[in-house]
Amino acid sequence: MNVMMCRSKIHKARLTRCDLNYEGSLEIDRDLLDKAGIYPYEKILVVNENNGERLETYAIPGKRGSKIFCLNGSAARKGYPGDPVTVMSFGVCTPDEAENFRPKVIILDKDNNIVREKG
Repeated sequence: MNVMMCRSKIHKARLTRCDLNYEGSLEIDRDLLDKAGIYPYEKILVVNENNGERLETYAIPGKRGSKIFCLNGSAARKGYPGDPVTVMSFGVCTPDEAENFRPKVIILDKDNNIVREKG
């Protein structure tokens, strides 16, 4: 039997925009996607620290260096600009692979700059 593991995480990102009039998803600065190891259009779980909302969606690559985290479409109702969110992606491992696996994690400050990397 295989296990689902957290593969990568962006912790403490701040939402910069919420756009109800756009097709759904979360737009993320492409540089930050790359650093976290999250692929464009990959399925992600987004957790809003302020209201406890959890949302499954996919990552849309945003402009490099923009620091953007924009909830789009109906997802825009799950948060407000300034809300801290955690973004996670997952992968499947064998039990042997899972034994020593460590996710790639980036931790951001209030301006969406990387302050720490793990994994």
